[in-house]
Amino acid sequence: MSASTVPQLATRREWIGLAILALPTLLLSLDISVLYLALPILSSDLHASSNEQLWILDIYSFLLAGFLVTMGTLGDRIGRRKLLLIGGAAFGVASIVAAYSTSAEMLIVSRALLGVAGATLMPSTMALIRNMFHDPKQMGQAIGVWFSCFMGGMLLGPLVGGILLEHFWWGSAFLLGVPFMVLLLIVGPILLPEYRDANAGKLDLTSVALSLLAILPVIFGVKSVTRSGLDLVAGVTIVAGLAFGAAFVLRQRKLEHPLLDLKLFTNRKFSTALSTMWFGGVIMAGVSLVAAMYLQLVLGYDPLTAGLLILPQNVVMLIGYQLAPRLAAKFGNPRLITGGLLICGLGFVVMTFIQPGSSLALLLVGMCVAALGMSFPMALTANIILGSAPPEKAGSAAAVMETSGEFGIAVGIAALGSLAAVVYRGEIADAVPAGLPADAAAAVHEGIATATAYASQLGPEVVRAVNASFTTGMNAVTAVGAAIFIALAVLCAVVLRKSDESSASEPSTTSTTDEAVPVAAGATEH
Repeated sequence: MSASTVPQLATRREWIGLAILALPTLLLSLDISVLYLALPILSSDLHASSNEQLWILDIYSFLLAGFLVTMGTLGDRIGRRKLLLIGGAAFGVASIVAAYSTSAEMLIVSRALLGVAGATLMPSTMALIRNMFHDPKQMGQAIGVWFSCFMGGMLLGPLVGGILLEHFWWGSAFLLGVPFMVLLLIVGPILLPEYRDANAGKLDLTSVALSLLAILPVIFGVKSVTRSGLDLVAGVTIVAGLAFGAAFVLRQRKLEHPLLDLKLFTNRKFSTALSTMWFGGVIMAGVSLVAAMYLQLVLGYDPLTAGLLILPQNVVMLIGYQLAPRLAAKFGNPRLITGGLLICGLGFVVMTFIQPGSSLALLLVGMCVAALGMSFPMALTANIILGSAPPEKAGSAAAVMETSGEFGIAVGIAALGSLAAVVYRGEIADAVPAGLPADAAAAVHEGIATATAYASQLGPEVVRAVNASFTTGMNAVTAVGAAIFIALAVLCAVVLRKSDESSASEPSTTSTTDEAVPVAAGATEH
């Protein structure tokens, strides 16, 4: 192999730059977990209705998902560092507005602005990692650090949020991100390099509009299904979003410089890794939902205790992110991804044996085993997605990955939550005694959450039937999850191994310049 084909190793400057890129990642995960703690207090202070509370929570994820594709390709065009700094400044300003909101409407608008600003941060950080770390091993380590920071924010969120809300007002939860962004704006131009695609062309505003009209209705519809089931409004919005999505795809095929390069999906490694990440998000989100409900509604833990009991799986996943690059160097990506998926499936198999009277340890062991297994493919498929995309399309690849994650979580909660509900209703149908009051009987048939509100009227036998029916629903969800992960393991074992063998037999054409335009840190762009 000639010297020109050897990937350039990252220097101390790149590793210090990675620490700077970790700041917005840590912040975004902190912001998500802290808000859930602050919501009851701020809702009371701002007199927010239940509908306004939902919008306070959801508007951020709606616009984040909607603008990821646009912001990813915008970073490819104007420069990833520039977009990161613009987004960081906007995020800081929107955080201040949110902290000092005087009404629920003002907070909803500021959360919407935070969602748009957040859409600039995630793809920019991932794309810069792709451009800063050319060596696959080092890029895998960098991505492991990135995922660890995100998970670390989820772990620290309840603790940091609890301290802030104990000593300050609810707005302090939003101000938490301002110092992070100020630091990013100060040191980012000095330590982070600039990269952009010199041949990206102009931004197609029609494609931007079509992408928003495709993504936002589908996300809204899926979330509506999660909360109130499939109705006419949810169905129409999902169908409309899919129709605009089809129009978006047709337009991208005709453009010389598309908003989203569909050629990315013709790469088997890219498509397989993206599918694995999407299905992983679907299953993990759905299982996490039913596990949290089981802890609270069947085992009777309060929300705080239930949250603390879920922390061990996050710690295990954090450890797995750090181990993944080292293990991949020894066993190879295909073997470790396949093994991780099988381990995750094993964890779900363990959870299929849970009964209402089972030891709590059975649930925790199953969740931790699944989390450890999932951490390997999550870290490595991100590396594959970014590494298999052309460097000048790194922003688009990162945006597709993040959008897939947002969709996966929404679909997982809706689809697997619905599966658990269907199984529950089928199991409980014959367990409701004829003499039960009509309102209590209706609540029992509706679901375990409504049945719990009538627990004093149900009697011990019906309560046991409710708990058993919900547990059967959870068993069904984990069984489906186990089956899907085993199927994914087979897929990855075949596709990724063949792709690696094909890559090894072909001469490398990757250069250190990556066909993008690198601009020295601190230099003026042209």
